[in-house]
Amino acid sequence: MIARLGIEPAAVCPAHIDETPRKGELPLEYAVRMAREKALAVAGNCHVLGGDTVVALGRRILPKAEDEATARQCLDLLSGRRHRVLSAIALKAPDGTLREKLSTTSVRFKRLSEEEIAAYLATGEWHGKAGGYAIQGAAEGLIAWIQGSHSGVVGLPLYETRAVLKAAGFDIG
Repeated sequence: MIARLGIEPAAVCPAHIDETPRKGELPLEYAVRMAREKALAVAGNCHVLGGDTVVALGRRILPKAEDEATARQCLDLLSGRRHRVLSAIALKAPDGTLREKLSTTSVRFKRLSEEEIAAYLATGEWHGKAGGYAIQGAAEGLIAWIQGSHSGVVGLPLYETRAVLKAAGFDIG
């Protein structure tokens, strides 16, 4: 997605960190901490962009769905309800300084029937996705409205990413 800003990363390196929320940690704090820790976990004398996207239902952080049962549970919880998608980014400069931004988007699913949930689960798009859905696929047809950043719900808030990269001196039009 960062290519939409005219940036081609030199490498894409997963940050192998513990992504377990801390006891009592709120969704916003968690998203920012994960982005920061991911950026700091990748070694190198270069700019490193870390990011994390969290689906929050009130104070509850919904999991990344790794199995169909978890995805179904998330969709049942989100059905007909409004939730927030928090997408945080952190840019670590070669000197170790950090720049951080957060995108908050409100999303509301339509009330989902069992058939709609089953059909969505059959797509497999939910696998590994926060809250058990991917807005850039079939789930978009199940969303009644969003207020905020579509790209933030996808997983990389482009407006905020552009601002952080420009502030760091990147030549972005």
